[in-house]
Amino acid sequence: MVTSTESRTKFSELLTDVEELRAEVEIVVNSTPVMDAHTHLFPLEFNELCLYGIDALLTYHYLTAETFRSAGIAYDQFWAMSKTEQADLVWKTLFVDNTPTSEATQGIISVLDAFGLDTRAPDLKEARQFFNSQQLAEHIDHVFDIARVSGVVMTNDPLDEAEARLLKGDVTDQRFRSSLRLDRLVNNWEAARRALSREGVSVAAELQPKDVDAIRRFLGENIQRINPVYMAVSLPADFRFPDDDIRDRLLREAIVPAAKEHGLALTLMVGVRRRVNPNLREAGDAVGRADVTAIERLCAQYPDVRFLVTFLSRENQHELCVTARKFNNLMPFGCWWFLNNPSIVSEITRERLELLGPSFIPQHSDARVLEQLIYKWKHARKQIADALCTAYEQLLHNGRAVTRDEISRDVTRMFSGNFNEWITTR
Repeated sequence: MVTSTESRTKFSELLTDVEELRAEVEIVVNSTPVMDAHTHLFPLEFNELCLYGIDALLTYHYLTAETFRSAGIAYDQFWAMSKTEQADLVWKTLFVDNTPTSEATQGIISVLDAFGLDTRAPDLKEARQFFNSQQLAEHIDHVFDIARVSGVVMTNDPLDEAEARLLKGDVTDQRFRSSLRLDRLVNNWEAARRALSREGVSVAAELQPKDVDAIRRFLGENIQRINPVYMAVSLPADFRFPDDDIRDRLLREAIVPAAKEHGLALTLMVGVRRRVNPNLREAGDAVGRADVTAIERLCAQYPDVRFLVTFLSRENQHELCVTARKFNNLMPFGCWWFLNNPSIVSEITRERLELLGPSFIPQHSDARVLEQLIYKWKHARKQIADALCTAYEQLLHNGRAVTRDEISRDVTRMFSGNFNEWITTR
């Protein structure tokens, strides 16, 4: 009698040779489209918020922070420069006067190489000419194709004046999905009150029940307007739940109820310490170890809410995996910000595979400049492929071979299936 498993393997050959197995994993990982679960990218309709090109890439805060370490330039002098002048200085400092060995600088090399540009150029003349010659709509298509990205989730804060203005129009490019970002609402109440007032929502300094109702209506109106795939907030390293502050009340009385009412997942990104060096501006944020038990209590108290969670500290990753084993409404995702380095991505991905199988989202790009999609996914795919190879080789050593179909199933689940399932409960 032929079993169903034996029947399936007739059409999907078992991979028992390690070299063949590794080659197949690399093919599948490098060719499978990915849904990028968290970015700061915007479509061309968002005008100045749609960042692209060599100057935007080189003046990104990852690279400006490195430049200050080597250039010997005063903060005020650098910030007084034009963006073109800043990019020229970054290029000379990190790519001409020094070897670009950091992950951020190697990312620039990967982008230039993808477009056939000289990675050892003494200046930016060729790169600028190339990017300035591109038609933006076609360039977006090209970048998505190179990165093999099927779609991205934007970061859309209704209390950001520029974004709120642009969000009033429809996004025609369906690859750009919206999310409702709530940082301004929950992390600085006085600033939130001023921003809410600009949007016609008046709330008191001491949050009253009528204020909570007004915020619930504000959230509901924006959910209806922009159709987000989830609500999201980044939280400081000292985030606690429960707590005795306005943030806790907003979560309990407005945000979580809105998530339930509209069937939205809630994305929490925990562990940032803002502006430890304000002279660096956007590059001045740092990392802190957070309390994972806050997430445990959220998941336990709201079992009917789905949480997408990432932590900024490497030291929190094992606890997050263990917590995800205990709560089926928790989805770990990505290697965020300071964790987006190959050695750490490799470690975290292997740890998650060992504790969770393929039931997590291995990476998101966090891209703010369009072409960052190219290098962030190229580099991430390598580490994900290596981690999967190790897992499959171990499985083979322990007595069970995998098939091409199984590899494809696992990778598709990790690259898009888990995320799509998580956000389509409405």
